[in-house]
Amino acid sequence: MNGESNFTLTSPDVKGQVRRIQVFNSEECGGGNISPHLIWSDAPKGTKSFALTLYDKDAPTGSGWWHWVVFNIPSSVTELAGNAGDPLSGLMPGGAVQSLNDFGLHGYSGPCPPVGDGIHEYMITLYALRTEHLDLCENSNPAKVGFQINEHLLQKTSLVMYYQR
Repeated sequence: MNGESNFTLTSPDVKGQVRRIQVFNSEECGGGNISPHLIWSDAPKGTKSFALTLYDKDAPTGSGWWHWVVFNIPSSVTELAGNAGDPLSGLMPGGAVQSLNDFGLHGYSGPCPPVGDGIHEYMITLYALRTEHLDLCENSNPAKVGFQINEHLLQKTSLVMYYQR
């Protein structure tokens, strides 16, 4: 990975704790399911596209839980608007693909840990890639996308937020 870049991911919406508007919208969790506004800068030289994930390593599955998987974000893009994770919003940049998450849905599905399971850490990671296009489709699972991301990775940057029920 290129260590010369100060590749940085920020968000006016991520302040440490998950906000109710970001929580999964279900009868059980009752949130707004709105993905946060994300801004990045200083991508490493040679970046041809970006990918983005939201991952809960603390999910009681033995393998964590993928809440959001996006790839083929053009290298000219430097931010995602709030609610871009809703595939019906039209806010995702052209060419970007929101593939399946572990809920079996496309796009953003916010935090919804089991009641009493303690604090969960939700990691939003942006990946700078050395390829313009991952040859995957919107029905690709997170493991397959992750394999391709790691194969083409230049550098990554992350934000963390926490939530418990």
